[in-house]
Amino acid sequence: MHMHQHYMQRCLDLAIQGLGKVAPNPLVGSVIVHEKKIIGEGFHLQFGKAHAEVNAIQSVTEKDLLKDSTLHVNLEPCSHFGKTPPCADLIIQHKIPRVVIGSYDPNPKVAGNGIKKLREAGVEVITGILKAESDFLNRRFITAHTKHRPYIILKFAQSADGFMALNEPKQFWFTNELSKKLMHKWRTEEQGILVGRNTVAIDDCELTARLWRGKNPIRIVIDRKISLSSDKKIFNAFAKTFVFNEVETKTGGTIDFIQIDFTKNVLEQILRHLQANEIQSVIIEGGPATLQPFIEQNLWDEARIFTTPHQLKGGKPSPIISGIVIEETEIETDLLKVIINSAT
Repeated sequence: MHMHQHYMQRCLDLAIQGLGKVAPNPLVGSVIVHEKKIIGEGFHLQFGKAHAEVNAIQSVTEKDLLKDSTLHVNLEPCSHFGKTPPCADLIIQHKIPRVVIGSYDPNPKVAGNGIKKLREAGVEVITGILKAESDFLNRRFITAHTKHRPYIILKFAQSADGFMALNEPKQFWFTNELSKKLMHKWRTEEQGILVGRNTVAIDDCELTARLWRGKNPIRIVIDRKISLSSDKKIFNAFAKTFVFNEVETKTGGTIDFIQIDFTKNVLEQILRHLQANEIQSVIIEGGPATLQPFIEQNLWDEARIFTTPHQLKGGKPSPIISGIVIEETEIETDLLKVIINSAT
Protein backbone atom coordinates (compact mmCIF):
# COMPACT_ATOMS: atom_id res chain seq x y z
CA MET A 1 0.00 0.00 0.00
CA HIS A 2 2.84 2.42 0.74
CA MET A 3 4.00 2.11 -2.88
CA HIS A 4 0.53 3.22 -4.05
CA GLN A 5 0.86 6.24 -1.78
CA HIS A 6 4.25 7.04 -3.26
CA TYR A 7 2.89 7.01 -6.81
CA MET A 8 -0.26 8.88 -5.77
CA GLN A 9 1.87 11.66 -4.34
CA ARG A 10 3.55 11.90 -7.74
CA CYS A 11 0.07 12.23 -9.29
CA LEU A 12 -0.66 15.15 -6.96
CA ASP A 13 2.67 16.80 -7.75
CA LEU A 14 1.87 16.57 -11.45
CA ALA A 15 -1.75 17.69 -11.07
CA ILE A 16 -0.96 20.96 -9.29
CA GLN A 17 0.80 22.17 -12.43
CA GLY A 18 -2.62 22.71 -13.99
CA LEU A 19 -3.72 25.22 -11.33
CA GLY A 20 -5.16 28.31 -12.97
CA LYS A 21 -5.33 26.64 -16.39
CA VAL A 22 -7.86 23.78 -16.22
CA ALA A 23 -10.86 25.20 -14.35
CA PRO A 24 -13.72 24.45 -14.31
CA ASN A 25 -12.18 20.99 -14.77
CA PRO A 26 -10.39 19.36 -11.82
CA LEU A 27 -6.64 19.11 -11.22
CA VAL A 28 -5.57 15.61 -12.23
CA GLY A 29 -2.26 13.80 -12.57
CA SER A 30 -1.66 10.21 -13.59
CA VAL A 31 1.26 7.79 -13.28
CA ILE A 32 1.58 4.38 -14.95
CA VAL A 33 3.77 1.78 -13.22
CA HIS A 34 5.16 -1.48 -14.60
CA GLU A 35 7.17 -3.76 -12.31
CA LYS A 36 7.78 -0.95 -9.79
CA LYS A 37 9.00 1.41 -12.51
CA ILE A 38 7.20 4.49 -13.84
CA ILE A 39 6.80 4.02 -17.58
CA GLY A 40 4.43 6.90 -18.24
CA GLU A 41 2.94 9.95 -16.61
CA GLY A 42 0.92 13.02 -17.48
CA PHE A 43 -1.45 15.67 -16.15
CA HIS A 44 -4.37 17.78 -17.34
CA LEU A 45 -2.58 20.83 -18.68
CA GLN A 46 -5.36 23.04 -20.01
CA PHE A 47 -9.16 23.17 -20.15
CA GLY A 48 -10.44 21.51 -23.31
CA LYS A 49 -7.22 19.59 -23.88
CA ALA A 50 -6.38 15.94 -23.15
CA HIS A 51 -6.96 14.59 -19.64
CA ALA A 52 -4.22 13.25 -17.38
CA GLU A 53 -4.87 9.57 -18.15
CA VAL A 54 -4.69 10.24 -21.89
CA ASN A 55 -1.38 12.06 -21.58
CA ALA A 56 0.02 9.33 -19.32
CA ILE A 57 -0.96 6.53 -21.71
CA GLN A 58 0.36 8.43 -24.73
CA SER A 59 3.70 8.93 -22.96
CA VAL A 60 4.28 5.15 -22.69
CA THR A 61 6.71 4.09 -25.41
CA GLU A 62 6.01 0.34 -25.31
CA LYS A 63 2.22 0.11 -25.31
CA ASP A 64 2.32 -3.70 -24.84
CA LEU A 65 3.45 -3.09 -21.25
CA LEU A 66 0.11 -1.47 -20.42
CA LYS A 67 -1.53 -4.91 -20.24
CA ASP A 68 0.59 -5.66 -17.17
CA SER A 69 0.69 -2.21 -15.54
CA THR A 70 -1.06 -0.17 -12.86
CA LEU A 71 -2.47 3.27 -13.57
CA HIS A 72 -2.56 5.71 -10.65
CA VAL A 73 -4.75 8.82 -10.80
CA ASN A 74 -5.78 11.25 -8.05
CA LEU A 75 -9.39 11.55 -9.26
CA GLU A 76 -11.84 8.96 -10.57
CA PRO A 77 -11.52 8.63 -14.37
CA CYS A 78 -14.35 10.30 -16.26
CA SER A 79 -17.04 8.13 -17.82
CA HIS A 80 -18.83 10.66 -20.05
CA PHE A 81 -18.21 12.54 -23.28
CA GLY A 82 -17.29 16.18 -22.68
CA LYS A 83 -14.60 18.15 -24.44
CA THR A 84 -12.78 14.82 -24.72
CA PRO A 85 -13.86 11.11 -24.77
CA PRO A 86 -14.20 9.14 -21.49
CA CYS A 87 -10.90 8.21 -19.86
CA ALA A 88 -12.45 5.03 -18.43
CA ASP A 89 -13.04 3.80 -21.98
CA LEU A 90 -9.42 4.47 -22.93
CA ILE A 91 -8.14 2.50 -19.91
CA ILE A 92 -10.37 -0.43 -20.84
CA GLN A 93 -9.32 -0.20 -24.50
CA HIS A 94 -5.65 -0.56 -23.54
CA LYS A 95 -6.46 -3.48 -21.21
CA ILE A 96 -4.80 -1.87 -18.17
CA PRO A 97 -5.62 -4.41 -15.44
CA ARG A 98 -5.38 -2.25 -12.32
CA VAL A 99 -6.32 1.37 -11.46
CA VAL A 100 -5.53 3.14 -8.18
CA ILE A 101 -7.64 6.21 -7.37
CA GLY A 102 -7.34 9.01 -4.81
CA SER A 103 -10.78 10.72 -4.80
CA TYR A 104 -14.26 10.02 -6.09
CA ASP A 105 -15.47 12.55 -8.69
CA PRO A 106 -18.51 14.43 -7.27
CA ASN A 107 -19.59 15.66 -10.72
CA PRO A 108 -23.05 14.11 -11.28
CA LYS A 109 -21.90 13.13 -14.79
CA VAL A 110 -19.33 10.82 -13.17
CA ALA A 111 -20.12 10.23 -9.47
CA GLY A 112 -18.90 6.64 -9.28
CA ASN A 113 -19.77 5.69 -12.85
CA GLY A 114 -16.13 5.74 -13.90
CA ILE A 115 -15.25 3.21 -11.20
CA LYS A 116 -18.34 1.14 -12.02
CA LYS A 117 -17.47 1.03 -15.71
CA LEU A 118 -13.90 -0.08 -14.97
CA ARG A 119 -14.98 -2.84 -12.57
CA GLU A 120 -17.64 -4.12 -14.95
CA ALA A 121 -14.88 -4.45 -17.56
CA GLY A 122 -12.83 -6.60 -15.17
CA VAL A 123 -10.38 -3.89 -14.05
CA GLU A 124 -9.20 -4.13 -10.45
CA VAL A 125 -9.92 -0.74 -8.82
CA ILE A 126 -8.33 0.41 -5.57
CA THR A 127 -9.77 3.62 -4.08
CA GLY A 128 -9.06 6.06 -1.26
CA ILE A 129 -5.27 6.29 -1.61
CA LEU A 130 -4.20 9.70 -0.18
CA LYS A 131 -7.88 10.62 -0.28
CA ALA A 132 -7.59 13.61 2.08
CA GLU A 133 -4.71 15.05 0.07
CA SER A 134 -6.54 14.40 -3.20
CA ASP A 135 -9.72 16.05 -1.89
CA PHE A 136 -7.81 19.09 -0.67
CA LEU A 137 -6.05 19.55 -4.01
CA ASN A 138 -9.44 19.66 -5.75
CA ARG A 139 -11.25 21.61 -3.04
CA ARG A 140 -12.45 24.20 -5.58
CA PHE A 141 -13.93 21.56 -7.89
CA ILE A 142 -15.44 19.56 -5.02
CA THR A 143 -16.98 22.66 -3.39
CA ALA A 144 -18.60 23.68 -6.67
CA HIS A 145 -20.21 20.25 -7.11
CA THR A 146 -21.20 19.59 -3.49
CA LYS A 147 -22.05 23.06 -2.13
CA HIS A 148 -23.13 24.49 -5.50
CA ARG A 149 -21.14 27.66 -5.02
CA PRO A 150 -17.56 28.79 -5.66
CA TYR A 151 -14.75 28.07 -3.23
CA ILE A 152 -14.34 31.33 -1.28
CA ILE A 153 -10.93 32.67 -0.22
CA LEU A 154 -10.85 35.70 2.09
CA LYS A 155 -7.68 37.74 1.67
CA PHE A 156 -6.65 40.80 3.65
CA ALA A 157 -3.69 42.52 5.26
CA GLN A 158 -3.65 44.04 8.72
CA SER A 159 -1.43 46.11 10.94
CA ALA A 160 0.40 44.60 13.90
CA ASP A 161 -2.20 46.19 16.19
CA GLY A 162 -5.17 44.65 14.35
CA PHE A 163 -6.45 47.25 11.90
CA MET A 164 -6.95 46.76 8.16
CA ALA A 165 -7.93 50.25 7.03
CA LEU A 166 -7.74 53.89 8.03
CA ASN A 167 -10.85 55.66 9.26
CA GLU A 168 -10.67 58.25 6.49
CA PRO A 169 -11.15 57.23 2.82
CA LYS A 170 -7.47 57.07 1.97
CA GLN A 171 -5.34 54.31 0.44
CA PHE A 172 -2.78 52.67 2.71
CA TRP A 173 -0.58 49.83 1.45
CA PHE A 174 0.28 47.36 4.20
CA THR A 175 2.31 44.54 2.66
CA ASN A 176 5.82 44.47 1.22
CA GLU A 177 6.64 43.98 -2.47
CA LEU A 178 7.30 40.24 -2.17
CA SER A 179 3.91 39.68 -0.54
CA LYS A 180 2.31 41.79 -3.26
CA LYS A 181 3.88 39.60 -5.94
CA LEU A 182 2.55 36.48 -4.19
CA MET A 183 -0.95 37.97 -4.20
CA HIS A 184 -0.71 38.51 -7.94
CA LYS A 185 0.33 34.88 -8.35
CA TRP A 186 -2.79 33.87 -6.41
CA ARG A 187 -4.92 35.87 -8.84
CA THR A 188 -3.71 33.66 -11.71
CA GLU A 189 -4.78 30.56 -9.76
CA GLU A 190 -8.41 31.55 -9.10
CA GLN A 191 -11.24 32.32 -11.49
CA GLY A 192 -12.65 35.43 -9.83
CA ILE A 193 -11.72 38.30 -7.53
CA LEU A 194 -14.35 40.33 -5.69
CA VAL A 195 -14.31 43.78 -4.06
CA GLY A 196 -16.84 46.33 -2.89
CA ARG A 197 -17.55 49.72 -4.42
CA ASN A 198 -15.52 51.64 -1.82
CA THR A 199 -12.33 49.69 -2.53
CA VAL A 200 -12.54 50.63 -6.20
CA ALA A 201 -13.43 54.26 -5.43
CA ILE A 202 -10.54 54.75 -2.98
CA ASP A 203 -7.79 52.51 -4.40
CA ASP A 204 -8.68 52.58 -8.12
CA CYS A 205 -7.52 48.95 -8.18
CA GLU A 206 -7.06 47.09 -11.45
CA LEU A 207 -7.29 43.58 -9.93
CA THR A 208 -5.10 41.96 -12.57
CA ALA A 209 -2.02 39.76 -12.23
CA ARG A 210 0.43 42.37 -13.46
CA LEU A 211 3.32 41.06 -11.35
CA TRP A 212 2.95 37.42 -12.35
CA ARG A 213 2.61 35.60 -15.62
CA GLY A 214 -0.78 33.98 -16.01
CA LYS A 215 -4.46 34.50 -16.68
CA ASN A 216 -6.28 37.42 -15.09
CA PRO A 217 -9.30 36.53 -12.95
CA ILE A 218 -12.80 37.80 -13.67
CA ARG A 219 -13.17 41.05 -11.71
CA ILE A 220 -16.31 41.32 -9.60
CA VAL A 221 -17.53 44.51 -7.95
CA ILE A 222 -20.65 45.23 -5.90
CA ASP A 223 -21.86 48.70 -6.95
CA ARG A 224 -25.48 49.01 -5.95
CA LYS A 225 -26.30 52.30 -7.72
CA ILE A 226 -23.70 51.98 -10.54
CA SER A 227 -22.01 55.07 -9.16
CA LEU A 228 -18.39 54.27 -10.05
CA SER A 229 -16.94 56.35 -12.87
CA SER A 230 -16.22 54.49 -16.09
CA ASP A 231 -12.57 55.59 -16.09
CA LYS A 232 -11.71 53.35 -13.11
CA LYS A 233 -9.02 50.76 -13.89
CA ILE A 234 -11.33 47.89 -13.03
CA PHE A 235 -13.26 48.69 -16.22
CA ASN A 236 -10.30 48.46 -18.59
CA ALA A 237 -10.14 45.74 -21.25
CA PHE A 238 -7.44 43.62 -19.58
CA ALA A 239 -10.03 41.32 -17.98
CA LYS A 240 -13.75 40.63 -17.80
CA THR A 241 -15.67 42.58 -15.14
CA PHE A 242 -19.00 41.75 -13.47
CA VAL A 243 -20.85 44.65 -11.83
CA PHE A 244 -23.61 43.52 -9.44
CA ASN A 245 -26.17 46.31 -9.01
CA GLU A 246 -29.88 47.02 -8.51
CA VAL A 247 -30.35 49.14 -11.64
CA GLU A 248 -29.94 47.06 -14.77
CA THR A 249 -28.72 43.95 -16.54
CA LYS A 250 -26.60 44.72 -19.58
CA THR A 251 -23.88 42.73 -21.30
CA GLY A 252 -21.39 43.61 -23.97
CA GLY A 253 -17.65 43.84 -24.40
CA THR A 254 -15.67 43.14 -21.24
CA ILE A 255 -18.24 44.53 -18.75
CA ASP A 256 -21.40 42.75 -17.63
CA PHE A 257 -23.90 44.61 -15.44
CA ILE A 258 -25.96 42.10 -13.45
CA GLN A 259 -29.10 43.27 -11.65
CA ILE A 260 -29.89 41.69 -8.28
CA ASP A 261 -32.36 42.40 -5.48
CA PHE A 262 -30.60 44.20 -2.63
CA THR A 263 -33.61 43.65 -0.33
CA LYS A 264 -32.76 39.93 -0.38
CA ASN A 265 -29.57 38.02 0.40
CA VAL A 266 -26.99 39.70 -1.84
CA LEU A 267 -24.23 37.12 -1.42
CA GLU A 268 -26.47 34.18 -2.27
CA GLN A 269 -27.53 35.89 -5.50
CA ILE A 270 -23.94 36.71 -6.46
CA LEU A 271 -22.68 33.21 -5.73
CA ARG A 272 -25.60 31.68 -7.62
CA HIS A 273 -24.70 33.74 -10.69
CA LEU A 274 -21.01 32.85 -10.44
CA GLN A 275 -21.85 29.14 -10.10
CA ALA A 276 -24.06 29.35 -13.18
CA ASN A 277 -21.06 30.78 -15.06
CA GLU A 278 -18.81 27.90 -13.88
CA ILE A 279 -16.68 30.16 -11.70
CA GLN A 280 -15.43 27.71 -9.08
CA SER A 281 -13.19 29.94 -6.96
CA VAL A 282 -13.20 33.58 -5.87
CA ILE A 283 -10.77 35.67 -3.83
CA ILE A 284 -12.51 38.30 -1.70
CA GLU A 285 -10.15 41.30 -1.56
CA GLY A 286 -12.53 43.96 -0.31
CA GLY A 287 -12.54 45.95 2.90
CA PRO A 288 -14.19 45.07 6.22
CA ALA A 289 -17.71 45.89 4.96
CA THR A 290 -17.29 43.41 2.09
CA LEU A 291 -15.53 40.67 4.08
CA GLN A 292 -17.80 40.68 7.13
CA PRO A 293 -21.01 39.39 5.46
CA PHE A 294 -19.09 36.39 4.09
CA ILE A 295 -17.86 35.64 7.61
CA GLU A 296 -21.25 36.19 9.29
CA GLN A 297 -23.02 33.93 6.77
CA ASN A 298 -20.21 31.36 6.97
CA LEU A 299 -19.71 31.64 3.23
CA TRP A 300 -15.97 31.16 3.20
CA ASP A 301 -13.61 28.22 2.96
CA GLU A 302 -10.12 29.63 3.34
CA ALA A 303 -8.59 32.84 4.72
CA ARG A 304 -5.16 34.24 3.85
CA ILE A 305 -4.13 36.93 6.29
CA PHE A 306 -1.01 39.08 6.16
CA THR A 307 0.09 40.68 9.42
CA THR A 308 2.50 43.53 8.81
CA PRO A 309 4.79 45.57 11.12
CA HIS A 310 2.73 48.76 10.77
CA GLN A 311 1.12 50.27 13.86
CA LEU A 312 -2.01 52.27 12.94
CA LYS A 313 -3.19 52.94 16.52
CA GLY A 314 -6.72 53.25 15.22
CA GLY A 315 -8.86 52.68 12.16
CA LYS A 316 -11.17 49.93 10.96
CA PRO A 317 -10.56 46.69 12.90
CA SER A 318 -9.68 43.51 11.05
CA PRO A 319 -12.33 40.76 10.89
CA ILE A 320 -12.04 37.97 13.44
CA ILE A 321 -11.39 34.66 11.69
CA SER A 322 -11.40 31.31 13.48
CA GLY A 323 -10.58 27.96 11.97
CA ILE A 324 -7.73 25.53 11.40
CA VAL A 325 -4.36 27.15 10.76
CA ILE A 326 -2.64 25.15 8.01
CA GLU A 327 0.25 27.47 7.24
CA GLU A 328 2.30 30.24 8.81
CA THR A 329 5.02 31.76 6.64
CA GLU A 330 7.31 34.75 7.08
CA ILE A 331 7.63 36.80 3.91
CA GLU A 332 10.39 39.25 4.81
CA THR A 333 8.64 41.61 7.25
CA ASP A 334 5.14 40.13 6.76
CA LEU A 335 3.60 37.07 8.42
CA LEU A 336 1.18 35.08 6.25
CA LYS A 337 -1.33 32.86 8.02
CA VAL A 338 -3.61 30.51 6.06
CA ILE A 339 -6.76 29.32 7.82
CA ILE A 340 -9.30 26.70 6.72
CA ASN A 341 -12.91 27.03 7.85
CA SER A 342 -13.43 23.99 10.07
CA ALA A 343 -17.22 24.34 9.76
CA THR A 344 -17.20 23.88 5.98
